[in-house]
Amino acid sequence: MDYYAGVDLGATNVRAVVAEDDGTTLGVSRRSTPRGPTGIDVTEGVLRTLREACGDAGIAPTEIVAAGIGSIGPFDLAEGAVIDPANLPDSIDRIPLTGPISKLIDSDEVYLHNDTNAGVIGERFHADRNPDDMVYITISSGVGAGVCCDGEIMSGWDGNAGEVGHCVVDPQGRLTCGCGRDGHWEAYCSGNAIPDFARLLAEDDPTISTNLPLEGPDFTAKDVFELAGEDELADYTIEQLAHWNAIGVTNVIHSFAPIVVSFGGAVALHNEELVVDPIRERVAEMVMTNVPEITVTDMGDDVVLEGALASALTGGTGDRKQL
Repeated sequence: MDYYAGVDLGATNVRAVVAEDDGTTLGVSRRSTPRGPTGIDVTEGVLRTLREACGDAGIAPTEIVAAGIGSIGPFDLAEGAVIDPANLPDSIDRIPLTGPISKLIDSDEVYLHNDTNAGVIGERFHADRNPDDMVYITISSGVGAGVCCDGEIMSGWDGNAGEVGHCVVDPQGRLTCGCGRDGHWEAYCSGNAIPDFARLLAEDDPTISTNLPLEGPDFTAKDVFELAGEDELADYTIEQLAHWNAIGVTNVIHSFAPIVVSFGGAVALHNEELVVDPIRERVAEMVMTNVPEITVTDMGDDVVLEGALASALTGGTGDRKQL
């Protein structure tokens, strides 16, 4: 019997799963992501989580023949490491992953992906038609994409392809992205950015009535969506989000010609009718090529972990013909 593993390294949690060669889950583990003080501490946390998943499955780590990793970035792919992760303490400058996991399982078959690429691998693997052309877009604290084009997972030479959230959608650059650049899709439509966008719209037109706590320290995107249909500014903000999201998705479609675009991330998953449905409606009028099927992942928060496991099972591709 061959065994396979998937690892999901996020800024908050580390998760691991061990499965049989048909994908049947045998063991799982979850821990909080170590906050340092160094990247090696994070690596040790990943290894500990994977060992625990193996223990839960009743096997030794060396019985695993391949492992997939879906991780926060950015990457140094040549070294198989995360470098300077934005959502962990500044003392963490490098998190080795591929080498230590390869040593733990005694296998060179370790596939490292950013979380959105793991997402598209998982979506492709579990899709009925296992499409060769597919995009997974996450709208959460940030915006990003995993791309499968002509059956190839697009990683880029440094592992950082798919950063579509940093495509410019507003040439006026009225809002600044967390990366420090102006006018990016993520600067308007990510969960972290929506409160600032609502404030900007309120400043543009002070006559718009609202009960949103614009100046409150705890004002979040959730407040905007919860007042949908009841608050003029909330509704206007959601309408404008649809505008920028549709531009971003249209650019992705024209760039990669996917058959399917699948959405995940907290903003999309928790507000499908307010976020994804308007994208469906607008994109159909904006795309000059074939309009893809637009779906929402049915794997929820597990899409990255499932994608990491699917990567291990299929040689990093999500192509079921590789089983």
